[in-house]
Amino acid sequence: MGVSIDMIMMLLLALCSAVVAALLFRASPKLAFVVWTVVLFFVPVWVGATAGFFWAAITAVTLLVLAANLRSIRLSIVDALMAAFALLVVGQFALRMVTLSDAVIGILEWTLPYIWGRVVLARVSGSFVTRVLAAVATGAAALALVEFATGQNVFLLLPAMGSSFEVWGELQPRGGFIRVEGAFGHSIALGASLAMSAAFILAARWSTVVKVLALAAVTAAVVVTFSRIGLVSLVLTVALSVLTLPQVSRRTRVVVALVGAMTAAVVVPFVSDVFLEAGQEASGSADYRTDLFTLLTQVQLFGSAGDWENLTVGGSYLGQFASSIDNAFLVMALRLGFVPTALLLAALVVVAARCFVPRRANPAGVAVAAQLPALFAVALITQYGMYLWFLVGLAVAWWEVERPQLPAALATDRGEGRQLPALSP
Repeated sequence: MGVSIDMIMMLLLALCSAVVAALLFRASPKLAFVVWTVVLFFVPVWVGATAGFFWAAITAVTLLVLAANLRSIRLSIVDALMAAFALLVVGQFALRMVTLSDAVIGILEWTLPYIWGRVVLARVSGSFVTRVLAAVATGAAALALVEFATGQNVFLLLPAMGSSFEVWGELQPRGGFIRVEGAFGHSIALGASLAMSAAFILAARWSTVVKVLALAAVTAAVVVTFSRIGLVSLVLTVALSVLTLPQVSRRTRVVVALVGAMTAAVVVPFVSDVFLEAGQEASGSADYRTDLFTLLTQVQLFGSAGDWENLTVGGSYLGQFASSIDNAFLVMALRLGFVPTALLLAALVVVAARCFVPRRANPAGVAVAAQLPALFAVALITQYGMYLWFLVGLAVAWWEVERPQLPAALATDRGEGRQLPALSP
């Protein structure tokens, strides 16, 4: 089959656009990070282009900003865990133990954002990253409130370039309300992503009043997602931020604690009424997550669990879970095997544990730590998964930047005169 002139011209145009964008991102790392963050929060996963397989806009932009800003870094134990995971995924795909789709997700949606998070602080400051994430998340929260007030999700009006629109392009009701989704395609993904962003709002170099107002907008937006996961992870994120982040002043801690207590007095009865009205739908959702553990019998040490979708085990038809598995670790294990999943879990635990080292907590690490319970009740869907793994990499980069540098005399390998790996300025 011949290739048309129009197709060749489109490919050339796309290539030229990518080169220009990469040059701009290299010349201005701050622009690169702002563009990446805006795409993350405001461009749905069904917007993109097909080249071999479908590239969501956020995946393509992540690849561009990473290529333009790649730098040498000082390696850590988490880097070793992620490298081992990536090698296992590629190796298993080569041996046909996992599918192309699962390998692509593991590399492009998890490992790639992690690498971007690891190198970004070599090009821009942590305070700049904090301000951008806080500001963009606050804007996304404000738009979510407009969506709730109007009942119109403007992102559904964007062209559906990929098949994922069929999965994520439908709004969901709960208790007589339509759950807001923003550009994330699902209320849980939006709620969890905004919850993670709360740590950056509290760490930003803003006045206490601005922080409280921004946090109020994010809280209101998470409430109208009517997602229990979003609400619980928001509370955990705010609590951990107030308790551990050295960037949060005493005044802000006190004000947030007081305002939080008053907000809970209003929000809890409202949310309880909505879930009570939802009745069977909400309780069925909780029971379904418990039933998922019957799938553990199908997990292999390495590789995919195979054709488990057509099995019946202990009277349970496992195919009922084929369309949705709301447990990130279980999805990983079924698709990639126990060992690769254990590597990812170990990376997350290391990052979460470091938050409790005195004065070493950073907003990225706090956001990740607060998400650990949620990962047993939601899959890494849409941009939520990419955001989470970016923050894992960012948390590690933050610690490496803040780690005291060795004196030059000690940082030299006396045997061969080589410098130890260090983070580029």
